[in-house]
Amino acid sequence: QVQLVESGGGLVRPGGSLRLSCAASGRTFRGISMGWFRQAPGKEREFVAVISENGVRTDSVDSVKGRFTISRDNAKNTVYLQMNSLKPEDTAVYYCAAAAGYDDYDLQPTAIYEYEYWGQGTQVTVSS
Repeated sequence: QVQLVESGGGLVRPGGSLRLSCAASGRTFRGISMGWFRQAPGKEREFVAVISENGVRTDSVDSVKGRFTISRDNAKNTVYLQMNSLKPEDTAVYYCAAAAGYDDYDLQPTAIYEYEYWGQGTQVTVSS
């Protein structure tokens, strides 16, 4: 079992930056792909980014490519989402999620049903 706790959300102006963190506990961080999802008010939860067990592979939704970067530090059991050039449409609750049973050579999970563990979420608001 994996427990996930997000932090780093808050209010930021358009064009600003924010870094989200997700601390994992309960088992080894290896063999687990880590992802970020977000859900805006009145909208479906959507995939944002994923990183493989040792950070070899990453993938992200087109709308954040070039602006968001996902990374992980397995020694600290932590995954990060660096968000730059933030836009109002990035406003959402951001969730950290873990998918067990994947390695660096597998196709990485991008769908909600592929993830087993979820954090409580952290609010990101982009507004002037």
